[in-house]
Amino acid sequence: MKAKVGDTIVVEGTHVGDHRRIGLITAVPHEDGSPPYTVRWEDDQHEGILYPGPDTHIKTAG
Repeated sequence: MKAKVGDTIVVEGTHVGDHRRIGLITAVPHEDGSPPYTVRWEDDQHEGILYPGPDTHIKTAG
C-alpha cells in the first residue's frame, strides 16, 4: 500500500455492527509512501498512527 499526505484512508468494518472509518492522511514518514501513516479521523478528529490491514484502502487526492 502506498499513500501521500492529503489522501483519504478508508477502513471497512469487518464484523456485524462495525462502521466504516474514514480519515485524512496527515503524515507519511517514508519517501516511498509505505506505512505507517498519521491519520486524522473524520468521526472524532482524533489523530493517530495507523498500520493498515487488509480491510483498508486509499482514495488518492485529486
